[in-house]
Amino acid sequence: MIVAGVDAGSLSAEAALVNEKGEFISQSVVLMGGCSPKASEEALNVALQEVNLTIEDLSYIVATGCGREISPYANARVTEITCLAQGSFSLFPSCRTIIDIGGQDTKVIRVNEKGIVSEFDMNDKCAAGTGRFLEVMANALGVGLEEMGKLSLEFDEDLQISSVCTVFAESEVISLQSQGKQVNDILRGIHKAIADRTIGLLERIGVESDVVMTGGVAKNIGVVRALEEKLGLSLLIPEEPQTVGAIGAARIALQKAQST
Repeated sequence: MIVAGVDAGSLSAEAALVNEKGEFISQSVVLMGGCSPKASEEALNVALQEVNLTIEDLSYIVATGCGREISPYANARVTEITCLAQGSFSLFPSCRTIIDIGGQDTKVIRVNEKGIVSEFDMNDKCAAGTGRFLEVMANALGVGLEEMGKLSLEFDEDLQISSVCTVFAESEVISLQSQGKQVNDILRGIHKAIADRTIGLLERIGVESDVVMTGGVAKNIGVVRALEEKLGLSLLIPEEPQTVGAIGAARIALQKAQST
């Protein structure tokens, strides 16, 4: 028995395949605008091709993410909060708090000793402090998105960015550049601002260790370090933080397939 989870996010789509023993056998990340049937289908096809399977080989498919209602082939649809909790807990059974910073929103989740969601909160009103925010800041500074994290670790001046509103922060960054401030120092300030906003969300639900960070922004070491400094603890980062929701969806798919 092979089942699949598909996570149709705002900027990408991910898929994960799980066998009847609960072992992950394949995963994929497709950067093509996840809230679309095409992206969901492509992510699933990439994961299937990796292990020489077709969709006919799947016993059950669960879709999650903002595009879950329009994902093709899905047998069931589950919220990303539940899937992130299931995926994080399956990878790190000691986890009790989850930080997920994706392309367009930030989610914070508390789970109990069984991995069941007990509290959650999210920022989904704007892209402040998310992957999209980082893209805009990278463009404003003329650096690559994948370079931001490492560059920010080599700072000299501990600058403060007062806003994580994309429009205001971009103006603030341009102003700092005109003052002759170094790019590394500005990046450090940007990452600290994201950490501050995330901590504000965490304070609403409470933080209990261990803390897992998921989503594409978990690949930015500068944001990770800023959060660790604020929290006073080390974050657990999955090998591929973008596929955790898909892994959780696949776990749920296995449960549903085995119960039918």
